[in-house]
Amino acid sequence: MSRQAKGARLYLEPERKEKGKLRKRAVWYIRDGASKISTSCARGDRANAERELAKYIASKYQPSKQRDRDPVETLVLDVLHLYLSEVATKHARPEETKQRILKLAEFWEPFVLTDIIGQRCRDYVKWRVGQQWKSSKPDKTNRPPRTVTEASARRELEDLRAAVRHHIKEGRCSQIISVVLPQKSPPRADWLTRSEAARLIWAAWRAKDGRGKHIARFSIAGLYTGSRHAAICGAALHPAIGRGYVDLERGVFYRRAKGSPETKKRQPTVRLDGRLLAHLRRWQRLGISLHSVIEWNGKPVRSVRKGFTSAVRAAGLDASVTPHTLRHTAATWAMQNGADLWETAGYLGMTVETLETVHGHHHPDYQAGAAAAIAGRKLGRQNGDRLGVNKPERTQANATKIAVNSRMAQ
Repeated sequence: MSRQAKGARLYLEPERKEKGKLRKRAVWYIRDGASKISTSCARGDRANAERELAKYIASKYQPSKQRDRDPVETLVLDVLHLYLSEVATKHARPEETKQRILKLAEFWEPFVLTDIIGQRCRDYVKWRVGQQWKSSKPDKTNRPPRTVTEASARRELEDLRAAVRHHIKEGRCSQIISVVLPQKSPPRADWLTRSEAARLIWAAWRAKDGRGKHIARFSIAGLYTGSRHAAICGAALHPAIGRGYVDLERGVFYRRAKGSPETKKRQPTVRLDGRLLAHLRRWQRLGISLHSVIEWNGKPVRSVRKGFTSAVRAAGLDASVTPHTLRHTAATWAMQNGADLWETAGYLGMTVETLETVHGHHHPDYQAGAAAAIAGRKLGRQNGDRLGVNKPERTQANATKIAVNSRMAQ
């Protein structure tokens, strides 16, 4: 592909009225050197216009796969493009990865691999922070637009780092290139009280025209299992390739999609609580969820983000509450009720360190031994043995539980 095609850009040809002719509407065009290609997308359809631009670039651009290539001669665009076509398509949400890659490409287009230095990574964060998200529609919502934060810019740089590492792993670069990330934000520990969770479910259930009832069902499943948004929405009620599966007869949730490889997002197979299992069986019996755990009008729901946001607003909860908050809530409630640390970590599919760091302080016996010793008392053996949080090392029984969970995972 020529340098011109690499520099292809969108531009809006303004609306105009010519004498004796009909008014011509404003349309997005792709400018590639002297070439001009219409996207047929109107002014307000920028998102589809960008998709057309991405398709155009992908159709013309074939990056080099030469081995041991000098990084001085390797465009960052080449690295991003190869990562997008070879790796990103296997992600749980490839469209989201694609949008982050396109934003990275916008900044890094003129640079080669050796230009990836600390200062330029910081320049990217400075350039990106404060930009308005495309999904924000302040004219429709009458609320201030959501803007990109430093944490979001860091997430995009993580994609750049992954792309560079993939390039090196494939033997296409003769030198190690490091991507400098900004300091990681403290882990979010947002969680709902039981009364707040009830308000959320009730607000979703009472939504106009019944449009929020699937949000209520999603919230119940999220609170009972602590599963991620994608795992719940992707769960079928019958075995299916490419989807997780809830076995209503045995009461087992196979979180990981059948046929998909294991990733860093742990998705262990877990046993469902009897109350949630009763809900699921009833939803199927009533025809509410026939083929998927979360359905709307007989069709599986891929995402509940918009509906969930509406339910949060209707319930009067803080705007920071997201579907992922349900996962934090499940972990917090487990700790508050004295659950074993190792067993809970295995059930939720997170590391023990993460569970202890973010949620461990909610446990009733958290650091109880230390507090008693400082006060001049000895903690009773019964209480001391009850808590996994305070145990210096895992027991053989707990290690066996985790091993069994790992073998059951699909």
